[in-house]
Amino acid sequence: MKIKEIRAFPIDIAPRPTTAPRSAPIMDGAFASPTWRYPELKGGGRARAAHAAWTRLACLVTAEDGTWGLGLSILSGPVQRIIEDSIAPNIIGMDCMATERVWDAMNRMTAAYGSGGLASYAISAVDTALWDLKGKLLQRPVYELLGGPQKDKITCYGSNTILSYGLEASLEWFLELGFKAVKIFMDAGPWDGIAGLNHTEERVAQAREIVGDDVELMLDCWMSLDVDYAARLLERLQPYRLKWVEDLLLPEDQEGYVRLRQRNAAQSIATGEHWYTPYPFAKAAAQGTVDIFQPDVLWVGGITGTQRICHIAEAFGVSVITHGGMNFPYGQHLAYATPAIPWGERSEGVAPPGVPLEEMTFLPGTAVIKDGYLIPSDAPGFGIDVTLDWLESRTVG
Repeated sequence: MKIKEIRAFPIDIAPRPTTAPRSAPIMDGAFASPTWRYPELKGGGRARAAHAAWTRLACLVTAEDGTWGLGLSILSGPVQRIIEDSIAPNIIGMDCMATERVWDAMNRMTAAYGSGGLASYAISAVDTALWDLKGKLLQRPVYELLGGPQKDKITCYGSNTILSYGLEASLEWFLELGFKAVKIFMDAGPWDGIAGLNHTEERVAQAREIVGDDVELMLDCWMSLDVDYAARLLERLQPYRLKWVEDLLLPEDQEGYVRLRQRNAAQSIATGEHWYTPYPFAKAAAQGTVDIFQPDVLWVGGITGTQRICHIAEAFGVSVITHGGMNFPYGQHLAYATPAIPWGERSEGVAPPGVPLEEMTFLPGTAVIKDGYLIPSDAPGFGIDVTLDWLESRTVG
Protein backbone atom coordinates (compact mmCIF):
# COMPACT_ATOMS: atom_id res chain seq x y z
CA MET A 1 0.00 0.00 0.00
CA LYS A 2 1.51 3.34 -1.05
CA ILE A 3 1.20 6.87 0.30
CA LYS A 4 -1.28 8.72 -1.91
CA GLU A 5 -1.64 12.12 -0.23
CA ILE A 6 -0.19 14.20 2.60
CA ARG A 7 -1.98 17.22 4.06
CA ALA A 8 -0.75 19.59 6.75
CA PHE A 9 -2.88 22.30 8.35
CA PRO A 10 -3.05 24.45 11.50
CA ILE A 11 -5.45 23.20 14.13
CA ASP A 12 -6.89 24.21 17.50
CA ILE A 13 -7.49 21.17 19.71
CA ALA A 14 -7.32 22.90 23.08
CA PRO A 15 -9.49 21.12 25.69
CA ARG A 16 -12.92 22.61 26.26
CA PRO A 17 -13.89 21.56 29.79
CA THR A 18 -17.46 22.05 30.98
CA THR A 19 -16.71 21.89 34.72
CA ALA A 20 -15.72 25.18 36.32
CA PRO A 21 -12.60 25.18 38.52
CA ARG A 22 -13.43 24.97 42.20
CA SER A 23 -11.05 27.80 43.03
CA ALA A 24 -10.27 31.07 41.28
CA PRO A 25 -6.80 32.02 40.06
CA ILE A 26 -4.91 33.90 42.73
CA MET A 27 -2.13 35.37 40.61
CA ASP A 28 -0.96 35.91 37.03
CA GLY A 29 1.80 33.35 37.27
CA ALA A 30 4.25 32.11 34.67
CA PHE A 31 7.26 29.84 34.93
CA ALA A 32 10.76 31.07 34.19
CA SER A 33 12.08 31.54 30.66
CA PRO A 34 15.61 32.18 29.40
CA THR A 35 14.28 35.42 27.90
CA TRP A 36 13.74 36.78 31.41
CA ARG A 37 17.35 37.95 31.40
CA TYR A 38 15.83 41.02 29.72
CA PRO A 39 13.30 42.95 31.85
CA GLU A 40 11.16 43.93 28.87
CA LEU A 41 10.66 40.23 28.05
CA LYS A 42 9.86 39.11 31.59
CA GLY A 43 6.32 37.85 32.14
CA GLY A 44 3.92 35.22 30.90
CA GLY A 45 2.83 36.52 27.51
CA ARG A 46 5.82 38.19 25.88
CA ALA A 47 8.32 35.66 27.20
CA ARG A 48 7.07 32.96 24.86
CA ALA A 49 5.60 35.10 22.07
CA ALA A 50 8.24 33.95 19.60
CA HIS A 51 6.66 30.51 19.25
CA ALA A 52 3.18 31.12 20.68
CA ALA A 53 2.19 32.93 17.49
CA TRP A 54 1.84 29.58 15.69
CA THR A 55 -0.82 27.00 16.53
CA ARG A 56 -0.49 23.23 16.57
CA LEU A 57 -0.15 21.44 13.28
CA ALA A 58 -2.08 18.39 12.11
CA CYS A 59 -0.87 16.06 9.38
CA LEU A 60 -3.00 13.57 7.44
CA VAL A 61 -1.28 10.80 5.51
CA THR A 62 -3.68 8.94 3.22
CA ALA A 63 -3.10 5.56 1.59
CA GLU A 64 -4.25 4.39 -1.85
CA ASP A 65 -7.37 2.76 -0.39
CA GLY A 66 -8.46 5.99 1.34
CA THR A 67 -7.40 5.01 4.87
CA TRP A 68 -5.74 7.91 6.69
CA GLY A 69 -3.60 8.44 9.75
CA LEU A 70 -3.38 11.54 11.93
CA GLY A 71 -0.14 13.02 13.23
CA LEU A 72 0.56 16.17 15.24
CA SER A 73 3.27 18.68 15.99
CA ILE A 74 3.51 22.41 16.74
CA LEU A 75 4.68 25.65 15.07
CA SER A 76 2.19 25.33 12.23
CA GLY A 77 3.36 28.30 10.14
CA PRO A 78 6.85 27.23 9.07
CA VAL A 79 6.34 23.51 9.69
CA GLN A 80 3.40 23.34 7.29
CA ARG A 81 5.59 24.80 4.54
CA ILE A 82 8.35 22.28 5.20
CA ILE A 83 5.90 19.38 4.90
CA GLU A 84 4.10 20.69 1.84
CA ASP A 85 7.07 22.08 -0.08
CA SER A 86 9.91 19.77 0.90
CA ILE A 87 8.82 16.47 2.42
CA ALA A 88 5.47 15.49 0.91
CA PRO A 89 6.43 15.70 -2.79
CA ASN A 90 9.33 13.34 -2.15
CA ILE A 91 7.64 10.63 -0.07
CA ILE A 92 4.28 10.35 -1.83
CA GLY A 93 4.37 6.97 -3.52
CA MET A 94 6.48 5.32 -0.81
CA ASP A 95 5.26 2.24 1.08
CA CYS A 96 2.95 3.14 3.99
CA MET A 97 4.40 0.29 6.05
CA ALA A 98 8.05 1.28 5.54
CA THR A 99 8.25 3.67 8.49
CA GLU A 100 12.03 3.24 8.89
CA ARG A 101 12.62 3.94 5.18
CA VAL A 102 10.38 7.01 5.15
CA TRP A 103 11.87 8.38 8.39
CA ASP A 104 15.43 7.95 7.12
CA ALA A 105 14.50 9.57 3.80
CA MET A 106 12.92 12.57 5.57
CA ASN A 107 16.02 13.10 7.70
CA ARG A 108 18.30 12.91 4.69
CA MET A 109 16.22 15.21 2.48
CA THR A 110 16.11 17.90 5.21
CA ALA A 111 19.81 17.61 6.10
CA ALA A 112 20.81 20.48 3.81
CA TYR A 113 18.82 22.98 5.87
CA GLY A 114 19.04 21.13 9.21
CA SER A 115 17.02 18.07 10.15
CA GLY A 116 16.78 19.36 13.73
CA GLY A 117 14.49 22.15 14.92
CA LEU A 118 11.68 23.06 12.54
CA ALA A 119 12.39 20.15 10.20
CA SER A 120 12.23 17.79 13.18
CA TYR A 121 8.71 19.01 13.98
CA ALA A 122 7.69 18.33 10.38
CA ILE A 123 9.23 14.85 10.42
CA SER A 124 7.43 14.14 13.70
CA ALA A 125 4.03 15.07 12.27
CA VAL A 126 4.47 12.85 9.22
CA ASP A 127 5.94 9.94 11.17
CA THR A 128 3.17 9.87 13.81
CA ALA A 129 0.56 10.01 11.04
CA LEU A 130 2.26 7.08 9.30
CA TRP A 131 2.23 4.96 12.46
CA ASP A 132 -1.46 5.75 12.97
CA LEU A 133 -2.12 4.76 9.36
CA LYS A 134 -0.05 1.60 9.72
CA GLY A 135 -2.06 0.51 12.75
CA LYS A 136 -5.35 1.19 11.00
CA LEU A 137 -4.31 -0.78 7.90
CA LEU A 138 -3.29 -3.74 10.07
CA GLN A 139 -6.24 -3.26 12.46
CA ARG A 140 -3.92 -3.35 15.47
CA PRO A 141 -3.04 -0.77 18.17
CA VAL A 142 0.33 0.84 17.61
CA TYR A 143 1.74 -0.51 20.87
CA GLU A 144 1.38 -4.03 19.46
CA LEU A 145 3.34 -3.00 16.36
CA LEU A 146 6.05 -1.69 18.70
CA GLY A 147 6.43 -5.07 20.42
CA GLY A 148 3.35 -5.35 22.59
CA PRO A 149 2.75 -4.27 26.20
CA GLN A 150 5.98 -4.16 28.21
CA LYS A 151 4.23 -3.11 31.43
CA ASP A 152 0.78 -3.61 32.93
CA LYS A 153 0.16 0.13 33.14
CA ILE A 154 2.07 3.38 32.87
CA THR A 155 2.92 5.28 36.06
CA CYS A 156 2.10 8.95 35.48
CA TYR A 157 3.09 12.23 37.07
CA GLY A 158 1.49 15.65 36.85
CA SER A 159 3.40 18.80 35.87
CA ASN A 160 2.10 22.03 37.37
CA THR A 161 2.52 24.21 34.28
CA ILE A 162 -0.33 26.52 35.34
CA LEU A 163 1.03 28.60 38.22
CA SER A 164 -1.95 30.94 38.53
CA TYR A 165 -3.86 28.79 41.07
CA GLY A 166 -0.88 28.64 43.42
CA LEU A 167 1.07 25.60 44.58
CA GLU A 168 -1.28 24.49 47.32
CA ALA A 169 -4.51 24.33 45.29
CA SER A 170 -2.88 22.73 42.24
CA LEU A 171 -0.77 20.13 44.04
CA GLU A 172 -3.59 19.13 46.37
CA TRP A 173 -5.78 18.55 43.30
CA PHE A 174 -3.02 16.45 41.68
CA LEU A 175 -2.86 14.30 44.81
CA GLU A 176 -6.64 13.99 44.83
CA LEU A 177 -6.47 12.79 41.23
CA GLY A 178 -4.14 10.03 42.37
CA PHE A 179 -0.74 11.17 41.11
CA LYS A 180 2.13 9.65 43.09
CA ALA A 181 4.64 12.13 41.61
CA VAL A 182 4.42 15.83 40.70
CA LYS A 183 6.65 18.41 39.06
CA ILE A 184 6.79 22.12 39.79
CA PHE A 185 8.41 24.98 37.88
CA MET A 186 10.80 27.76 38.79
CA ASP A 187 9.56 31.32 38.57
CA ALA A 188 12.91 32.95 39.35
CA GLY A 189 16.44 32.71 37.97
CA PRO A 190 19.96 34.13 37.72
CA TRP A 191 18.62 37.62 37.01
CA ASP A 192 17.20 37.59 40.58
CA GLY A 193 20.53 36.83 42.22
CA ILE A 194 20.58 35.31 45.71
CA ALA A 195 16.98 36.42 46.26
CA GLY A 196 16.02 34.08 43.41
CA LEU A 197 17.88 31.17 45.02
CA ASN A 198 16.11 31.86 48.31
CA HIS A 199 12.73 32.08 46.57
CA THR A 200 13.20 28.82 44.67
CA GLU A 201 14.30 26.97 47.80
CA GLU A 202 11.24 28.26 49.64
CA ARG A 203 9.03 27.18 46.73
CA VAL A 204 10.49 23.66 46.71
CA ALA A 205 10.22 23.44 50.50
CA GLN A 206 6.55 24.45 50.30
CA ALA A 207 5.87 21.85 47.61
CA ARG A 208 7.57 19.13 49.65
CA GLU A 209 5.47 20.05 52.67
CA ILE A 210 2.26 19.89 50.59
CA VAL A 211 2.93 16.50 48.95
CA GLY A 212 4.66 14.86 51.92
CA ASP A 213 7.43 12.28 51.94
CA ASP A 214 5.65 9.53 50.00
CA VAL A 215 5.21 11.45 46.74
CA GLU A 216 8.07 12.05 44.31
CA LEU A 217 8.82 15.70 43.59
CA MET A 218 10.67 17.21 40.61
CA LEU A 219 11.69 20.73 39.55
CA ASP A 220 11.75 22.18 36.01
CA CYS A 221 14.04 25.14 35.30
CA TRP A 222 13.02 25.54 31.62
CA MET A 223 16.47 26.31 30.16
CA SER A 224 16.84 29.41 32.34
CA LEU A 225 20.04 28.89 34.36
CA ASP A 226 23.78 29.10 33.84
CA VAL A 227 26.25 26.53 35.18
CA ASP A 228 27.24 28.38 38.35
CA TYR A 229 23.67 29.29 39.32
CA ALA A 230 22.53 25.73 38.58
CA ALA A 231 25.29 24.21 40.71
CA ARG A 232 24.46 26.49 43.64
CA LEU A 233 20.76 25.71 43.28
CA LEU A 234 21.32 21.93 43.25
CA GLU A 235 23.38 22.22 46.44
CA ARG A 236 20.59 24.21 48.10
CA LEU A 237 17.91 21.69 47.14
CA GLN A 238 19.56 18.50 48.38
CA PRO A 239 17.52 18.35 51.63
CA TYR A 240 14.24 18.15 49.68
CA ARG A 241 15.04 14.82 47.96
CA LEU A 242 14.05 15.77 44.42
CA LYS A 243 13.84 12.85 42.02
CA TRP A 244 15.32 15.03 39.32
CA VAL A 245 15.94 18.64 38.31
CA GLU A 246 15.14 19.35 34.67
CA ASP A 247 16.25 21.54 31.77
CA LEU A 248 18.75 23.60 33.75
CA LEU A 249 20.70 25.04 30.80
CA LEU A 250 20.10 26.15 27.23
CA PRO A 251 19.69 23.01 25.12
CA GLU A 252 22.76 23.57 22.94
CA ASP A 253 25.03 23.91 25.98
CA GLN A 254 26.09 20.27 26.23
CA GLU A 255 29.53 21.25 27.53
CA GLY A 256 27.74 23.16 30.29
CA TYR A 257 26.12 19.90 31.38
CA VAL A 258 29.60 18.34 31.52
CA ARG A 259 30.81 21.09 33.85
CA LEU A 260 27.62 20.88 35.92
CA ARG A 261 28.08 17.12 36.35
CA GLN A 262 31.65 17.76 37.53
CA ARG A 263 30.30 20.07 40.24
CA ASN A 264 27.31 17.90 41.13
CA ALA A 265 27.26 14.12 41.40
CA ALA A 266 24.34 13.63 43.78
CA GLN A 267 21.28 15.05 42.02
CA SER A 268 19.73 13.30 39.02
CA ILE A 269 19.49 15.59 35.99
CA ALA A 270 16.91 15.35 33.21
CA THR A 271 16.73 17.15 29.88
CA GLY A 272 16.12 16.71 26.18
CA GLU A 273 12.69 18.13 25.29
CA HIS A 274 14.47 20.71 23.12
CA TRP A 275 16.99 18.30 21.62
CA TYR A 276 16.27 17.22 18.06
CA THR A 277 17.31 14.02 16.22
CA PRO A 278 18.98 11.17 18.17
CA TYR A 279 22.48 12.68 17.94
CA PRO A 280 22.46 14.99 21.02
CA PHE A 281 21.13 12.09 23.09
CA ALA A 282 23.91 9.83 21.87
CA LYS A 283 26.51 12.44 22.84
CA ALA A 284 24.98 12.98 26.28
CA ALA A 285 24.83 9.23 26.87
CA ALA A 286 28.48 8.82 25.95
CA GLN A 287 29.49 11.72 28.21
CA GLY A 288 27.37 10.50 31.12
CA THR A 289 26.01 13.98 31.82
CA VAL A 290 22.27 13.25 31.94
CA ASP A 291 20.35 10.64 33.94
CA ILE A 292 16.95 10.96 32.25
CA PHE A 293 16.26 11.74 28.59
CA GLN A 294 13.07 13.71 27.86
CA PRO A 295 12.48 13.79 24.11
CA ASP A 296 9.09 14.95 22.87
CA VAL A 297 7.58 12.41 20.46
CA LEU A 298 5.90 15.22 18.50
CA TRP A 299 9.11 17.26 18.21
CA VAL A 300 12.09 14.92 18.06
CA GLY A 301 11.16 12.81 15.05
CA GLY A 302 7.97 10.98 15.94
CA ILE A 303 7.69 7.38 17.10
CA THR A 304 10.57 6.24 14.89
CA GLY A 305 12.95 8.93 16.13
CA THR A 306 12.06 8.41 19.79
CA GLN A 307 12.51 4.65 19.45
CA ARG A 308 16.10 5.23 18.38
CA ILE A 309 16.68 7.44 21.41
CA CYS A 310 15.20 4.76 23.67
CA HIS A 311 17.64 2.19 22.26
CA ILE A 312 20.57 4.52 22.95
CA ALA A 313 19.30 5.06 26.49
CA GLU A 314 18.87 1.33 27.10
CA ALA A 315 22.46 0.67 26.03
CA PHE A 316 23.82 3.28 28.45
CA GLY A 317 21.48 2.61 31.39
CA VAL A 318 19.65 5.92 31.03
CA SER A 319 15.89 6.30 31.52
CA VAL A 320 13.57 7.97 29.01
CA ILE A 321 10.50 9.90 30.16
CA THR A 322 9.04 11.62 27.13
CA HIS A 323 8.06 15.27 27.44
CA GLY A 324 4.27 15.49 27.74
CA GLY A 325 4.07 11.84 26.78
CA MET A 326 0.66 11.22 28.37
CA ASN A 327 -0.97 14.27 26.75
CA PHE A 328 -1.55 12.41 23.49
CA PRO A 329 -1.97 8.77 22.41
CA TYR A 330 1.39 8.83 20.61
CA GLY A 331 3.51 8.91 23.75
CA GLN A 332 1.08 6.62 25.57
CA HIS A 333 1.53 3.78 23.07
CA LEU A 334 5.31 4.21 22.94
CA ALA A 335 5.65 4.16 26.75
CA TYR A 336 3.40 1.11 27.08
CA ALA A 337 5.65 -0.92 24.76
CA THR A 338 9.11 0.38 25.71
CA PRO A 339 11.32 -0.87 28.57
CA ALA A 340 13.40 2.34 28.67
CA ILE A 341 10.32 4.46 29.56
CA PRO A 342 9.30 3.87 33.21
CA TRP A 343 6.99 6.89 33.67
CA GLY A 344 4.74 9.20 31.69
CA GLU A 345 4.28 12.96 32.04
CA ARG A 346 0.87 14.65 31.96
CA SER A 347 1.48 18.33 31.38
CA GLU A 348 -0.02 21.32 29.52
CA GLY A 349 -2.00 22.32 32.56
CA VAL A 350 -3.11 18.80 33.57
CA ALA A 351 -6.39 20.16 35.00
CA PRO A 352 -7.37 23.25 36.99
CA PRO A 353 -8.44 22.41 40.56
CA GLY A 354 -11.75 20.53 40.46
CA VAL A 355 -11.80 19.87 36.69
CA PRO A 356 -11.83 16.12 35.86
CA LEU A 357 -9.05 14.76 33.65
CA GLU A 358 -11.69 13.34 31.29
CA GLU A 359 -12.54 16.91 30.27
CA MET A 360 -8.93 17.84 29.54
CA THR A 361 -8.09 15.56 26.61
CA PHE A 362 -6.94 17.11 23.34
CA LEU A 363 -8.13 14.35 21.01
CA PRO A 364 -11.24 12.16 21.36
CA GLY A 365 -10.25 8.55 21.99
CA THR A 366 -7.26 9.49 24.16
CA ALA A 367 -6.91 7.27 27.23
CA VAL A 368 -7.31 9.10 30.55
CA ILE A 369 -5.16 8.71 33.65
CA LYS A 370 -6.93 6.89 36.49
CA ASP A 371 -5.51 7.04 40.03
CA GLY A 372 -2.08 7.94 38.68
CA TYR A 373 -1.88 5.21 36.03
CA LEU A 374 -2.78 4.86 32.36
CA ILE A 375 -3.46 2.05 29.88
CA PRO A 376 -3.62 3.15 26.21
CA SER A 377 -6.55 2.50 23.91
CA ASP A 378 -6.51 -0.89 22.19
CA ALA A 379 -8.33 0.45 19.10
CA PRO A 380 -6.50 0.32 15.73
CA GLY A 381 -3.73 2.84 15.24
CA PHE A 382 -3.49 5.23 18.15
CA GLY A 383 -7.22 4.90 18.87
CA ILE A 384 -7.89 8.51 17.93
CA ASP A 385 -11.66 8.80 17.53
CA VAL A 386 -12.05 11.72 15.13
CA THR A 387 -13.64 12.22 11.73
CA LEU A 388 -12.54 14.40 8.85
CA ASP A 389 -15.48 16.67 9.66
CA TRP A 390 -14.24 17.04 13.25
CA LEU A 391 -10.77 17.94 12.00
CA GLU A 392 -12.29 20.45 9.61
CA SER A 393 -14.21 22.05 12.48
CA ARG A 394 -10.97 22.52 14.42
CA THR A 395 -8.88 23.78 11.50
CA VAL A 396 -7.61 27.33 11.97
CA GLY A 397 -7.81 29.86 9.15
